[in-house]
Amino acid sequence: MATAFSPANNVTTTSAANFIPEIWSDEIVAAYKRNLVAANVVKKMNFKGKKGDTVHIPSPTRGSASAKGATNAVTLIVNNEGVVDISINKHYEYSRLIEDIVEAQALSSLRSFYTEDAGYALAKQVDTDLIQLGRTANGGSDGARYNAGYVGGDGTTTFDYTANTNTGNATALTDAAIRRTIQRLDDSDVPMDGRFFIIPPSSRNTLMGLARYTEQAFVGDAGAGNTIRNGEIGNLYGMPVFVSSNADSASATAAYPTSGTAIARVCLMAHRDSMVLVEQMAIRSQTQYKQEYLGTLFTADTLYGVGELRDYAAFALVVPS
Repeated sequence: MATAFSPANNVTTTSAANFIPEIWSDEIVAAYKRNLVAANVVKKMNFKGKKGDTVHIPSPTRGSASAKGATNAVTLIVNNEGVVDISINKHYEYSRLIEDIVEAQALSSLRSFYTEDAGYALAKQVDTDLIQLGRTANGGSDGARYNAGYVGGDGTTTFDYTANTNTGNATALTDAAIRRTIQRLDDSDVPMDGRFFIIPPSSRNTLMGLARYTEQAFVGDAGAGNTIRNGEIGNLYGMPVFVSSNADSASATAAYPTSGTAIARVCLMAHRDSMVLVEQMAIRSQTQYKQEYLGTLFTADTLYGVGELRDYAAFALVVPS
């Protein structure tokens, strides 16, 4: 005699409710980490689960050695140490309302697209906030992309957005400019270890046209086994080089980005301690069924702050778009 089949213990959307959002979260975090460039090479501080809207980071002044004379007491070093305040004021989200008809008819690849897109969008925003700090280094002012540093041709000429009838004087990246910028970091006593160079696609195109940068010594093996440092294309004078379409822009007017025109791109050579990313809430995803819309609201968000730590440890080079 056949035994009756009872579905009393089958898996339902209710019993699996905690599992379904977890799939979304795992996929978003993976996509987010895979698309980060700048956030992987600068200093990162974990502020998760802590209260407050500002992080105070001590900024001590370098001391110097003193000669010790026989029978003399040691020379005491007294500095008024500084502090850098990082405001946690950046809360970004990515939301989609997925209607039931879409849920019923769409392929599962739709979820993969949304999670990939959410991870990319949030990673791009974090990277944007970090990379744009580069123009504030060495005397630049926040929001003034027209004051973006030196031009990429020689590394010594100051970028002038009014030159050439407001088309700017940006010039293609050269080996001389790279070496000059490295020297600037050396002259500022910036450690060799921890430096990086972020360039836009136009500068990668320039480098690929120079024989010395297509040698194995530069290209290296950045891709193999290096999934965390996304965008790394090689090693230049002992410094990893990253290409990013998210590299900052220079402008034709002081009003950019409000009403000015982007006329150039900005390369950033810096040390990891030049800026910091403070994460108070890492990437999270939430889903909620909205009966009034007969759909599921999906949201991913993150809460963080960025700030400049050492003004002397970063330099910008302006190149054509």
